[in-house]
Amino acid sequence: MQYTFLPNTQLKVSTICLGTMTFGNQNTEDEAHQQLDYAIDRGINFIDTAEMYPIGGNAQIFGSTERHIGSWIKKTGNRDKIVLATKIAGPNRGMEYIRQPLDFSKKSITEAVELSLKNLQTDYIDLYQMHWPERVMNMFQKRGVQELDTQWEDNIVDVLQVFDGLIKDGKIKHIGVSNENPWGVMKFLMESEKHGLPRIATIQNPYSLLNRLYEVGLSEITMRENVGLLAYSPLGFGVLTGKHLNGFEKNSRLDLFRNFVRYTNDNCTKATKLYKDLAEANGLSITEMAIAFVNQQQFVTSTIIGATSMEQLKENIDAFSVQLSPEIIQEIEKIQELIPNPAP
Repeated sequence: MQYTFLPNTQLKVSTICLGTMTFGNQNTEDEAHQQLDYAIDRGINFIDTAEMYPIGGNAQIFGSTERHIGSWIKKTGNRDKIVLATKIAGPNRGMEYIRQPLDFSKKSITEAVELSLKNLQTDYIDLYQMHWPERVMNMFQKRGVQELDTQWEDNIVDVLQVFDGLIKDGKIKHIGVSNENPWGVMKFLMESEKHGLPRIATIQNPYSLLNRLYEVGLSEITMRENVGLLAYSPLGFGVLTGKHLNGFEKNSRLDLFRNFVRYTNDNCTKATKLYKDLAEANGLSITEMAIAFVNQQQFVTSTIIGATSMEQLKENIDAFSVQLSPEIIQEIEKIQELIPNPAP
């Protein structure tokens, strides 16, 4: 297992991060514990979750992912062996059952942190992230911004002040953003420097062979400013395993949650076929090539993988031992030029 540090922190993390959004819906509590045990045995010490998980959630199962992790921490006593990350849900996602209003006010952030601490059965959170911005911008199937969200009022300094208090209270250690764009990242960095407030250590955004929009603006910013990418969906909801090329695999995430269409358009299918052919021509599975590509990027601090079965988890972890040659990278770039970023 390879390790690195979250930028500007003393937190040593594995370059593989275990994503957990299936816990509590697609995976039972026992299955969640099995995955956590196996991840620790393989050297993974970085666990990512969120208050809104599990995926496909509703009011009845809200928070069960964190609770399953919490029961594992209590059972094993492994809190000191892991770096634990979670997130507060922002607005605009149709999840009003979480709290009203879904914003980043002091009240909302404080309530969210307290509930996560309770669910996770821990006294502190190593990395606390804003799951998506309060303002409406170009996330989830949108490549750019055509107009500004005029309803949003800039409260970034206020948000950082709330986090400053929570850090001083010992409830969180460091902060990060998620599903952000270049303006948002720079705004957080500038305000933290200007006012002596906590600095974002990470950004958790999608990055895969099907979505490389991070390279447009964000990659240079985060390399120059030392902010680490926690790359999520490296396999594009399983599309980059090739298993959906002939229709959705039964009981897969895309089969169960038909509203998740980010990776299901025709260009995604065309690109996936090309990537699969390239991988197999070089003695690799498409899963191995897709994960290795993400893992080799200079701006990636850790790659978040998730699985619903132990077989998937093992395969995903094993893929990190693959190193792609410059020749394969060149062929990947040709496909990217032919079908650029089909899954924004």
